[in-house]
Amino acid sequence: MSRIRFNALQETLQRSPLKVLETEKRSSLFGQNVFNKYAMQQYLTRSAYESVMNAIEHGTKIDRKIADQVAVSMKDWAMSKGATHYTHWFQPLTGATAEKHDAFFESINGSLAMEKFDGEQLVQQEPDASSFPNGGIRNTFEARGYTAWDPTSPAFIYETTLCIPTIFVAYTGEALDNKTPLLRALQSLDTHATAVCKYFDKNVSKVSATLGWEQEFFLIDDALALSRQDIQLTGRTLLGHIPAKGQQLEDHYFGTIPARAMSFMQDLEQECMLLGIPVKTRHNEVAPNQFEVAPIFEEANLAVDHNSLLMDVMEKVSRRHRFKVLFHEKPFSGINGSGKHSNWSLVNSNGINLLRPGKTPMKNLQFLTFFVNTIKAVHTYEELLRASVSSASNESRLGTGEAPPKIMSIFIGSQLSAVLDELENVTKGKLSAKEKTDLKLNIIGKIPEILLDNTDRNRTSPFAFTGNKFEFRAVGASTNCAIPMTILNTIVAKQLKEFKKEVDLLIDKKGLKKDEAVFNILREYIKSSKAIRFEGDGYGESWLKEAQKRGLSFNKTMPEALKAKVSEQAIHLFEEMQVMSKVEVEARYEIDLESYIKKIQIESRVLGDIARNHVVPTAIKYQNTLLENTKNLKEIFGGDYKTIAKEQIELIMIISNHITEINSLTIKMIDERRKANKLSGVKPAEHYCKKVKPFFEKIRYHCDKLETMVDDNLWPLTKYRELLFTK
Repeated sequence: MSRIRFNALQETLQRSPLKVLETEKRSSLFGQNVFNKYAMQQYLTRSAYESVMNAIEHGTKIDRKIADQVAVSMKDWAMSKGATHYTHWFQPLTGATAEKHDAFFESINGSLAMEKFDGEQLVQQEPDASSFPNGGIRNTFEARGYTAWDPTSPAFIYETTLCIPTIFVAYTGEALDNKTPLLRALQSLDTHATAVCKYFDKNVSKVSATLGWEQEFFLIDDALALSRQDIQLTGRTLLGHIPAKGQQLEDHYFGTIPARAMSFMQDLEQECMLLGIPVKTRHNEVAPNQFEVAPIFEEANLAVDHNSLLMDVMEKVSRRHRFKVLFHEKPFSGINGSGKHSNWSLVNSNGINLLRPGKTPMKNLQFLTFFVNTIKAVHTYEELLRASVSSASNESRLGTGEAPPKIMSIFIGSQLSAVLDELENVTKGKLSAKEKTDLKLNIIGKIPEILLDNTDRNRTSPFAFTGNKFEFRAVGASTNCAIPMTILNTIVAKQLKEFKKEVDLLIDKKGLKKDEAVFNILREYIKSSKAIRFEGDGYGESWLKEAQKRGLSFNKTMPEALKAKVSEQAIHLFEEMQVMSKVEVEARYEIDLESYIKKIQIESRVLGDIARNHVVPTAIKYQNTLLENTKNLKEIFGGDYKTIAKEQIELIMIISNHITEINSLTIKMIDERRKANKLSGVKPAEHYCKKVKPFFEKIRYHCDKLETMVDDNLWPLTKYRELLFTK
């Protein structure tokens, strides 16, 4: 065993779990470090509190005097908790979070000092806009950008710093972050969903999207991770032979959580409680050393912030427990990758889940309205929704293991499918208008009973209805879920807008009663969106052929998928719904392409380095050992040595062939990479995808074969069996 591997394993095996003792009820810890309603009631004046709450609930502006009051109170609260600094916490288009810490400390005349934090510092800051990805919105010399306070997501304290969630926009007003388009999409959804809700309840004043994410991840011992250059630089293993035992025995899923992982999770959950992240569930996932945590559902904007914060906290807590946490969607070949299943629903101002059937036919008609409109929206914009989950890392996960395929479809279960089919065919026969309505109401009345039976799930469906919500299963583990949530909420808002227009037209122009008008439009939607509904195996070859017949898109690669983001349909959608301008849409497309190029470029360089500087020299060293052994056999046995050393000679030849192939393929890969770097526009991404990336598996094949042949004591890379099964 190589010295690096030996030292890493020795260090790992000597560790014992860090015991985490919980001495308080979690409910008493929850939100202690959050400037939430309870904290605001304690520290704000009545007028300031009411102003902030109106901003949160109704989107009203907070004037400067109130902002000053809020800032002083927020500072006093934060300092009482030990905070010394503040930061505007935002989500630039890197996919991660960003923060710049400033002390409350202010010097006066060089001799006096005080702690200061006012409304101007709370409401707005000016980070460098050119240093973050901007897709050409800002030139390098045009550095000004602004972060602006988002009062709908409460400030919190983490590691002695008051963190204030903010949006991030350019000096010219364009969004440079993931939060701003999400907030716009949620506002648009609220407007159009509320208008539709009033068909069923005039008292509804607001509709909010809710989100419950399920964060999957791997925990790898940090000493072992440090021994792998590919894990450190790319977040995944580019080489590694599949071990004899992987996940085939299905003994890890929901099994007993290992002691070290449990200590990590307990520590993480305590941090989450203090930060108001309502983490509730933890368990082993399918693959070895793979786990999942999941929270209680929250309003979508807050849920997105909490997921981004959770990922930051996980990185920090994992270091305390000497782990490396991997969010890459496919860090290991041959076993399941990691997703971030995003469970989405709608709730009105009366607390009613609009995707949960009620006890009366009218409540079920409301359910059916939002249910069918969501299906219709996904069918109309299936290509755009597919693009929302596309990334360099998620492309390697989709369509493998339990991950859904790259073709968008919706699973609703056979029983709900039967209900929609019945409603679609109600107009057949010579029924009166009343009889048709009664029949429809009778069919709709069955829905609660069907959902009580808990419709089965389809693990291969990208977008599945699971009783009172839709589960968007195609979202990748490393993705900022603001991106798919922005698109999902936008397309549903657009669809509800069109639905209301069509219903009102039937009521106003044709004199239909409201219920009959709603029924008629829903029936047409059920027919026109039928192609997106699929109940079968998403992995089967037959589904690919069937999907093509249905006119569904099949974009295999990220460069192909991303084109949907800048289609005329997408740009018109975002502009009409006032979610993004054409400039903002195109900027994100350029950033996504650039990110893809850079990630594949880095992986190519790392792979070439490991293959030529680690694997090949090790193979040659072992080959020399075999040659020396063969030479010694010749000296002892003379002409008979070829028979005696037959296996050694064959192994020498096989190793030589693998070495030759590795060198040859690596040279070709480097040559293609150089060609890609000379191209412009979308061409570099396409070249990296079609000409560079295919070499990864070819080079890996020969390296992994050598891993099975070379003396284990010589092999330089920590192996899968050590990474995945060392607790």
